[in-house]
Amino acid sequence: MSGIKKLQEKWGLAPVQFWLVILTFALGGSLSGRLCSFLLKMVFSEKNWAFWLVYPIFLTILWPFSVLFVSLLTGQFRFFKGYLGRVGAKLVGGLGAGVDAEASATSGAGASEAGATPIHVAIFASGAGSNARKIIEYFENQYVSEFAAGKNSSLSVSKSTRPIKVSLIVCNVPIAGVLEIAKEKGIPTLLINKTEFASGGYVESLKNADIDFIVLAGFLWKVPEVLVKAYQKGAILNNQGRTSFGIINIHPALLPNYGGKGMYGSRVHEAVIAAGESKSGITIHWVDANYDEGDIIFQAECTISSGDTPEVLAQKIHALEHQHFAPVIEKLLRG
Repeated sequence: MSGIKKLQEKWGLAPVQFWLVILTFALGGSLSGRLCSFLLKMVFSEKNWAFWLVYPIFLTILWPFSVLFVSLLTGQFRFFKGYLGRVGAKLVGGLGAGVDAEASATSGAGASEAGATPIHVAIFASGAGSNARKIIEYFENQYVSEFAAGKNSSLSVSKSTRPIKVSLIVCNVPIAGVLEIAKEKGIPTLLINKTEFASGGYVESLKNADIDFIVLAGFLWKVPEVLVKAYQKGAILNNQGRTSFGIINIHPALLPNYGGKGMYGSRVHEAVIAAGESKSGITIHWVDANYDEGDIIFQAECTISSGDTPEVLAQKIHALEHQHFAPVIEKLLRG
């Protein structure tokens, strides 16, 4: 049982999704075996030495397609698209690219080229997810309006014309509100545990989901160095040369002040007001191996009036977050 647990943690899957993946493997293998026997019976009159010589070759060819077909039925296509593409690339070079390109063409939402598939964004969150909702809906509405206007009818490989899509919600709290938002929006989720996150950063799971860019939006754990390195801007994500756009975070204060370990949410606002500051704001910054020390990308300010409570300041900060976070993400990904 420990082996199953380790495999589940390596893939970064919740229990239900893990067993759906295992079921897909089993049904895909069974389907490929039956297809292989059916096709070879049309060629060979009996199961002689030639039959058994050709059988494993045909089985190897049919298995990926059988698994992809079954994954459509079990809802695990995204996992197997990434998994088969990466395994294929390691084993036979160009074959992996072919599998990935075929899967991309299927899921490209009307794109005419494999290179025009979306820039896939993962949002890490620990709470209610108000920022996550704003980001999801910003790009959701943008894509619909652009497609309706015909702007995405012949997308090129340029990042400036690729649609941006929130494709995964990563959460460390099983009862967090952001998971309900993901369910409402039909976005896959990844529920993580601290031990596995600290040791491996769920890098393999993120790559299997084709994640290109990571956004921390109220995520309370420190990002481990292994994930920072794997997703630093420009890092190679797979054998087909897909590169990372990086990892960013939003902090509810004007860094470099009022940041660091333990400085989140109401604690930040309480500290700012206690210090008698006349202004506060938000900071969007690149993520490195230390809390709130990455290079600053963007800041916006708000005034603090006499008599403002931490709750009032929090409302002002939320308004800035909702106004600026998604547009800054767009500028980073399309700039």
